[in-house]
Amino acid sequence: MTGVPASAANGSSGAQGAPASAASGALSDPESESVSPSVPESLPEVVAYAVSEDSSGVLSEGGAGVASEAGVKPVRGGKLAAAAVNEASVWNIANLLTMLRLLLVPGFVALMLADGGYDPAWRAFAWAAFAIAMITDLFDGHIARTYDLVTDFGKIADPIADKAIMGAALICLSSLGDLPWWVTIVILGRELGITLLRFLVIRYGVIPASRGGKLKTLTQGVAVGMYVLALTGWLATLRFWVMAAAVVLTVVTGLDYVRQAIVLRRQGIAERKAALEEAEA
Repeated sequence: MTGVPASAANGSSGAQGAPASAASGALSDPESESVSPSVPESLPEVVAYAVSEDSSGVLSEGGAGVASEAGVKPVRGGKLAAAAVNEASVWNIANLLTMLRLLLVPGFVALMLADGGYDPAWRAFAWAAFAIAMITDLFDGHIARTYDLVTDFGKIADPIADKAIMGAALICLSSLGDLPWWVTIVILGRELGITLLRFLVIRYGVIPASRGGKLKTLTQGVAVGMYVLALTGWLATLRFWVMAAAVVLTVVTGLDYVRQAIVLRRQGIAERKAALEEAEA
């Protein structure tokens, strides 16, 4: 840009000033918004360098060229600062609800096994803890999607939190003799298998929770919740059929996740192969 007149450089910086101020405004302190954005005319190269920086703090090719000619070095730690901002987004309300669900697991187990595990009062308290965990599972995903708070952490931690509270409830029920062990093995085997599958294919992408998976989680929650309570009569018969429906959904959605993982892996391998061929060409 050594051959560009100063007026042209000023014009270029003015054209790019709005996007730059918008990007920096999203990360700035509210108190700093009152500072005037005007820059002395004697520093056109610095202006062009500043506005060529994208929202992630990484210089574009044009900005780097101007910076080198103006004798200005890129700010060190820019990428680290951008990474810190992105990491801070993990601590949103949706992820906090997921973390709360994880913290409820030990409390639920203590209440479930209190006084031998057969006291209706303690079982009612255990059901309350279990219900809170299930309710947060319904809301955290909705909040994340509605307010654009979806993160890779949430996509992975949410199903883990589900498995933790559900696994604790199933094991407690089977150990107390209220639920056959084969039901616990089928449900937990599927849940642990799908969780492992998610980690195996994470290099190709993240498998989000599907509608069928959410329906399965809801049905499991209702069924297990009915088993946690000390129910008798027709309610005890009803919970048997609800649990049967939960087992069927568990198996069907598990097979669907396997299919998605296979498709995702094939797509990832094909994309990598195409990228290698393009790079060699």
